[in-house]
Amino acid sequence: MIKNWKALSSLLSAAMLALALAGCGNTATKEGAGNSQQPAQEQSQEQTQTDLKTQYPLTVTDATGESFTFEKAPTKIVSVSPAETESLFALGLDNEIIGVSDYDDYPEAAKTKAKMGGINKPNEESVIAADADIVFGGISLSEDAVKKLRDMGITIFKTDPKSIDDVMKNIETFGKITDHQEQAQKLIAQMKQDVTDVTEAVKAVKPEDKKKVYIEFSPGWSVGKGEFMDELITVAGGTNIAADKEGWYEINEENVIASNPDVILYANDVVEDSKTLDQIIKARSGWDQITAVKNNAVIGLDANLLSRPGPRVTQGLKEVAKAIYPDLFK
Repeated sequence: MIKNWKALSSLLSAAMLALALAGCGNTATKEGAGNSQQPAQEQSQEQTQTDLKTQYPLTVTDATGESFTFEKAPTKIVSVSPAETESLFALGLDNEIIGVSDYDDYPEAAKTKAKMGGINKPNEESVIAADADIVFGGISLSEDAVKKLRDMGITIFKTDPKSIDDVMKNIETFGKITDHQEQAQKLIAQMKQDVTDVTEAVKAVKPEDKKKVYIEFSPGWSVGKGEFMDELITVAGGTNIAADKEGWYEINEENVIASNPDVILYANDVVEDSKTLDQIIKARSGWDQITAVKNNAVIGLDANLLSRPGPRVTQGLKEVAKAIYPDLFK
């Protein structure tokens, strides 16, 4: 997407897509289509709430509202989304994962898996050759790429998380699909605890004392309301100055100066024309008068924690909160 930050590609090109029937031998069967744009969630299943052993057949829906029935747990899984890959590994599915995108770098074991191409447009030949039971795609997977792969008979399970809760629901669904529910519940419990730790730490911040925050994840790009990165700022007790618009967008530099943020957060792995993102930010005309710049509150964060809506998103939340209110997290 934007030059020099591979994670940005997963943020700006998301498109909601229908899920299609895989070819013969796949464990998922198409049940029907829907128009819902909600995150993946269970549609129906024959199992009690107290039983963490998945009972098949299991019917679930993806972010588009498309239903799939799994006759058994998939044994060959491909993920073309770094966030989904992290979730699947966190559930203990190392042996089942046979392919990942070229950008998947966490955990370390992901680097050893066969590469399936980009996160916007996977390598069609590689995906077909993998003969996976299911291919997981994230917010980056383009509509054209999904349609083309589905036309080839490949099962694509699409996610589009807009919040931390959406991420946890997706992880819960992955656990049900793969019969790793116990692992999913433990992971979700830890994520919920992370959220609680942050909300408890910042709850004493009065509305009039909330810090104004600007976040830049690639040169000139920020995020407005309706996306998980905006929620990270809000849950961390800050006020996103870019929340007057929706989604990911190019900023107006004068508007940022006028908003005068107390804290500027940026992705710490961005380099453009030999300059780091904080150097680019501080060199802009008039930005030296912004409170965050004057007070040296321009803070770099791990780009992956900041941008990937996977199991480490609540770690990203903690880092955002510490950056905004360092005194509350000593």
